[in-house]
Formats: sequence, structure tokens, C-alpha cells
Amino acid sequence: MNVPVEPTYPWQDTLGFTVTGWGPGIAEIKLPIAAKHGNRYGIPHGGVLASLLDTAMGFAGCYTGDPDRPQLAMTLSMTTNFLSVARGQTLIAHGRKTGGGAKTFFAEATVTDDTGAVIATATGVFRYRKGETT
Repeated sequence: MNVPVEPTYPWQDTLGFTVTGWGPGIAEIKLPIAAKHGNRYGIPHGGVLASLLDTAMGFAGCYTGDPDRPQLAMTLSMTTNFLSVARGQTLIAHGRKTGGGAKTFFAEATVTDDTGAVIATATGVFRYRKGETT
């Protein structure tokens, strides 16, 4: 997997995650867990987990290998399953493109923590954005 070359964007900066791996059909996202990510119980909010899952799947389907020709996509649907409570210090999302065609793609993702516990999973359908590759 390659190291990403795209600049960060505002939501990424707000949450504080890093794209740590990116290649054809795959992506890895890491987020050090901080107090700002917690819900009322002090555990990572489901919205944070969903953002990591969505981002990992989107990146997995949009790799071009050329930083001068970025591909963007938008999420059409996403099904999320919350399975466990994170006990580690870092959340790690792995996304994988599972199929698709010229206009849409399908993907799946898993969030674990650094202890190896599976925290959440998702599947999604994404549409490539026209005119967004240069």
C-alpha cells in the first residue's frame, strides 16, 4: 500500500485521522482516540466510527495512483454495524472495494482498535463524481 499524497481536508483535520495506506481497491485510516471523539459515556461516538468507515470505503474506491488526477466519489448508501466498545488507544479502519463499474462501486470496511478488537463494520455503495478527475 502506498502512502497518500493528497492534502488533508477540513473534516479530516477536525476528526484528526490520517490516511496511512492507500492502493488499488484498499485504504487504511488511523485515528488516535481523544476525549473530543467521545459520546456521553466517554467512548468513541458512533458518528466518528461511521465517518472512518465511510472514508475508508470511499478512498478504497478512488485510488488512481496519480496525485494530479484525483478521483472523488459520493456515498449513495451505507449500512453500519456497531459491534463492540473500543478499549485501545487508536481506531484503525480498513476499506476494500468489492465491485462496481464505470459509475458506481461497492465497498466494505472494518474498524478495529489497536488491541485487535473489531469495533464496527460497514458496506456501502458509492457513485463516482463526473468531471472530478483532472
